[in-house]
Amino acid sequence: MGKYRERAAALVAQMTLEEKVGQTLYNAPAIERLGIPAYNWWNEALHGVARAGTATLFPQAIGVAATFDEELVGKMAEAIATEARAKYNVQKKEGDRDIYKGLTFWAPNVNIFRDPRWGRGQETYGEDPYLTSRLGVRFVEGMQGDDPDYLKTAACAKHFAVHSGPEGLRHSFNAIASKQDMYETYLPAFKACVQEAKVEAVMGAYNRTNGEPCCGSKTLLQDILRKEWGFEGHVVSDCWAVLDFHENHKITKTPLESASMAMNNGCDVNCGCMFPNLRDAVRGGYVEEARLDEAVTNLMETRLKLGMFEKEGSVPFDGIGYEQVDTPGHKALNLEIAQKSLVLLKNENGLLPLDKKKIRSIGVIGPNADSRKALVGNYEGTASRYVTVLEGIEDYVGEDVRVYYSEGCHLYQDKTSGLTQENDRLSEVKAVCSVSDVVVLVMGLDSGIEGEQGDAGNEFASGDKKDLAFPGLQPEVIRAACESGKPVILVSMTGSAMALSWEDAHIPAIIQAWYPGSCGGRAVAELIFGAYSPEGKLPVTFYRTSEELPDFTDYAMQNRTYRYMKKEALYPFGYGLSYTSFALGDTVLSADSIGAGGRITVRTSVRNTGNMPGGQTVQVYVKALRENTPNAQLKGLKKVYLQPGEEAAVEIMLTDRAFALYDEEASLVLEKGEYQVYVGMQQPDARSIALTGHRPVCFTVDCKQTVLYSREQ
Repeated sequence: MGKYRERAAALVAQMTLEEKVGQTLYNAPAIERLGIPAYNWWNEALHGVARAGTATLFPQAIGVAATFDEELVGKMAEAIATEARAKYNVQKKEGDRDIYKGLTFWAPNVNIFRDPRWGRGQETYGEDPYLTSRLGVRFVEGMQGDDPDYLKTAACAKHFAVHSGPEGLRHSFNAIASKQDMYETYLPAFKACVQEAKVEAVMGAYNRTNGEPCCGSKTLLQDILRKEWGFEGHVVSDCWAVLDFHENHKITKTPLESASMAMNNGCDVNCGCMFPNLRDAVRGGYVEEARLDEAVTNLMETRLKLGMFEKEGSVPFDGIGYEQVDTPGHKALNLEIAQKSLVLLKNENGLLPLDKKKIRSIGVIGPNADSRKALVGNYEGTASRYVTVLEGIEDYVGEDVRVYYSEGCHLYQDKTSGLTQENDRLSEVKAVCSVSDVVVLVMGLDSGIEGEQGDAGNEFASGDKKDLAFPGLQPEVIRAACESGKPVILVSMTGSAMALSWEDAHIPAIIQAWYPGSCGGRAVAELIFGAYSPEGKLPVTFYRTSEELPDFTDYAMQNRTYRYMKKEALYPFGYGLSYTSFALGDTVLSADSIGAGGRITVRTSVRNTGNMPGGQTVQVYVKALRENTPNAQLKGLKKVYLQPGEEAAVEIMLTDRAFALYDEEASLVLEKGEYQVYVGMQQPDARSIALTGHRPVCFTVDCKQTVLYSREQ
């Protein structure tokens, strides 16, 4: 689509200084004499078209990550892009050019979920750079489409870079990360989105990284993004982040200095109010007009790629009508993703699935049992219908089983009603347990207390969690249910890992449901009653306690995530149980040595040895056999779906780079020596083996000569 550059430059050449400055604002005014309509760059589509009325409301991103399914993420993004075009077409026809009405979507969030306390971790694809890269690339490709002439929508990889809390400090915080951690952990997903998916936009972060404000960072925006990676799209600031340069980071002294710093270092469009200062900055010689021209050319090029200045009907997406919003097909896809996102963490003695013919009554207890808010997470749209867990269970059992319900407690306060005494629902909880054959506890968080600073209203952490425990009286309600002597199933609805050590020791069945989207309650009910087999895998580590974590403000990766942790996890990254069973067949590698430009093909097969259809993820991990290297890291995955008795062949390719690691100077090096390759359905750690009863197959691969790669590759 390079043909649009000349057209964009020709448009910019006709603009006055004031007109050019106006185009760098997120709410850019029209330039009628040039046929350029007004445009608001700000739109959201993290897990469905957001904040613009009714749209299919998919599970939150962290739940989507738990599917470990690239194809599924691509399908979801294609559906979102179709609904986005349908909405855009009718809004444009009505002259509605408001916020959340454009085609530039500020998603995906490919930050690394390095600490489970971070409230916005729910927006990410988890803690692993490889998984985040694969899912981020497929999301961008699905959003942007494969038309040779036009983008379906424009995606944006955010927040560049390292951004992962604390939320309360984000406007002033300096995240210090070593070069090694930057290139090993914080940058790979952005690089993949830029180089593989050709993402159209990148958004800077609020924080400083190693002293530089991210939205005005020469290191990030010029040296790495443009020069090393060859990024050709546009850069947008996070909202009001440029204001932070002088108000909170104290790096500049005035709005004019802040605007100049952002523009000079590569920020093209300002979500905020600082870029009107660019007129005086150019006149005063603080910003070269040629740099402003470049920024506006980048922006015009994006709008041209989206077909915004073409004659009506000449862009292939102009024909997408409003009937393409919230279609039966998209609703079915939504349910499928919700089902595949749920992770079965524990199932002692096969308590699940329940047989509804064998129970007369079921108790459904907890503040998230009938909560719509717990279905959706943040950056959400509006669904045409919501199915809570309570409603899902009621619908599933119909008249056959009596359903008793108690809210149990408030999500985080000590009572549900203003005039009552504390713990005002505990007697009801005990009553429900006493008359129920089985009890389903639906606990957790929601986006009101876990999320972004300003959105989330928890009084203690600006959207972050102060610890990994269920808040308020939830632990008391859980204990009361367990003391009833009835079989208990815990459904945890959160956007992040909780410390479930007590629950793991006392509750026979535990389901991690995330924020599973508008039909998530149906998916949970169908899982409980065995309409399908669970297949989700954890995209984050579930630690035993937050006490074992480094300080929240410490951005060093040591002792963080499965790749660097030294203690044993409660539930490891990559773990998840099924109702059926799987066995790996003969597994071979195409070679037992690796060198520059080399490739090794992993060949195996998976058989469904159980009696239910199910999905399984083959996971390949690589470990360098020398000191001071990460634990075995995910480097390949493949999802398969099998009927009972069915077997499928799987091939996964490992390039030489899967074995290479960054050194302290951020040079990528394939060191001479031995490496282990693990092929299985989980991590190769002792805890995963103990939980699943499976041990991955292990191979040793030899590298005979050290190889040094260039940064640009």
